[in-house]
Amino acid sequence: MKTDLQLDVLRARYASGECSPRRLILALREQAEALNPDFNLFIHLLSAQELEPYLVALESSTMESLPLYGVPFAIKDNIDLAGIPTTAACPAFAYTPQRSATVVQQLIDLGAVPLGKTNLDQFATGLNGTRSPYGPCRNSVLAEYPSGGSSAGSPLTVALGLTSFALGTDTAGSGRVPAALNNLVGLKATKGLLSTAGVVPACRTLDCVTTFTASAAEASRLLALIAQQDPEDEYSRANPAWNDGTAFGTVRPFRFGVPRAQDLEFFGCTEGPGLFAAAIERLQALGGEVVSLDLSPFLEAARLLYEGPWVAERYSVVGELAQAQPDAVLPVIHAVLAKAPQVSGVQTFRAQYRLQALKAQCDRLMAGLDCVLTPTIGRPVTLAELAEEPILRNAELGYYTNFMNLLDYAAVAVPSGFMANGLPWGVTLLGRAFTDQYLLSLAHAYQGGKKPAHEARHDQARLVVCGAHLDGLALNGQLKQRGARLLETTRSSPDYRLYALAGGPLKRPGMVRVAEGGVAIAVEVWQLPSSELGSFLTGIPAPLGLGKVQLDDGRWETGFICEAHGLEGATDISAWGGWRAWLSAQS
Repeated sequence: MKTDLQLDVLRARYASGECSPRRLILALREQAEALNPDFNLFIHLLSAQELEPYLVALESSTMESLPLYGVPFAIKDNIDLAGIPTTAACPAFAYTPQRSATVVQQLIDLGAVPLGKTNLDQFATGLNGTRSPYGPCRNSVLAEYPSGGSSAGSPLTVALGLTSFALGTDTAGSGRVPAALNNLVGLKATKGLLSTAGVVPACRTLDCVTTFTASAAEASRLLALIAQQDPEDEYSRANPAWNDGTAFGTVRPFRFGVPRAQDLEFFGCTEGPGLFAAAIERLQALGGEVVSLDLSPFLEAARLLYEGPWVAERYSVVGELAQAQPDAVLPVIHAVLAKAPQVSGVQTFRAQYRLQALKAQCDRLMAGLDCVLTPTIGRPVTLAELAEEPILRNAELGYYTNFMNLLDYAAVAVPSGFMANGLPWGVTLLGRAFTDQYLLSLAHAYQGGKKPAHEARHDQARLVVCGAHLDGLALNGQLKQRGARLLETTRSSPDYRLYALAGGPLKRPGMVRVAEGGVAIAVEVWQLPSSELGSFLTGIPAPLGLGKVQLDDGRWETGFICEAHGLEGATDISAWGGWRAWLSAQS
């Protein structure tokens, strides 16, 4: 029977004394050794002797001091673990690092224990998990299907109950395709959010470290622990305040894009359309409003990854070895990289210009959306189909994934059901850079998880306005020019008085919370990019400012408030119930 290794369950077992990290991890190692011949999931399974230093370190620590105390995890074998060979699934390339990759060391320092290095498509070039001299990785559910790649062995360790989570990488979908095929959550965080120091590059400018977990809540917790800017990684980026661990919470009504019918592709799969329609309905039931999305510029960007000069970026890592030792590199990898040496600098810059134009177009399409929903893959392919047409079938697996890193978006692959044959099927929630925790909140709700008491935040802030910034009034343009959109027209709680402030020439209201004698005031709730909130605030003249305003349904939102000293000479207009009504009465 598969052991439940979810973080909370495991911690409770340790706390109760039911098991110890030593006993559990050595038992898991034995299970992994028994499963490996059938699944080819480990390239290097740590021996009992190699595990000993980690176990000894735990025994001299306390569970309270380590958030990931005794948590077993696996590492894709293009990510360094000190003292253990890194192969990238190419024995001739192998080296033994003295230091662990930053993200691996972070996890060890938090108490996690590495069980081993996992199999992958050679040099992380592929989405299927069969392109390895260490053998193909079969699916965790159906033996005739692959596990998906290139992070092929990592998701298997989680799906087979050998680890609590696993690390992969993602350049074109390697952290999402195998998640979908093995009924897991695959987080491809914003590019640069997780350090890639100590990772063998596929495309250095695009690579992301990913996590495989059983739940979005666990992915959120891991992200909050290890999303730190790394001085050892030139591509590392700071995590904004709206995307920290506290941003994971309850999801409020949202708008999500869905590809137009002409952009959806299931490659002949008859079950995909129905499964995707059910996924849309599930998001709608969570409060989502569907918006049709033109996916064509996203798909054009995707084609640049292998049809454009980025294939030369892969070649910059593999090329020297491929030329010096042709037999060390698999024939299918040679085929993928064949045109790379002919890519010119002119072609590279032209492709970058085209990508930037597509990025601007896609960003505009995303501007009014909280996220986008797509299938993770159009159609699962069998091992036999991959053997017959390896490049075509692999390309089909990347239809919905290849554009993500090129366009600098965050994405979460979420389990969404099963096909008639029992194979897992999944969807992907994608959003702008640094919306990771918000997307994980949606994924958590989608999985049916209990909603945290606090509200999920993302890169869009909400603002309550009650006066000249109302839709169509004199200062509303200050919101719209910052990309704001109107979410709802509502009222405050009945705890406020409204005043027409003295001075001018532009008439302005002041809304003040009172202990008694208050009324409900007509307001609007707008949404604008969080990055624009600061510039908006600097333009607000005294005595007005931003604070918290309570709405009639009890929630508190950021909104306009007035300082008490600003009411000198003001006229109480609360009886009109709102600024528009008072303006109409004056005219």
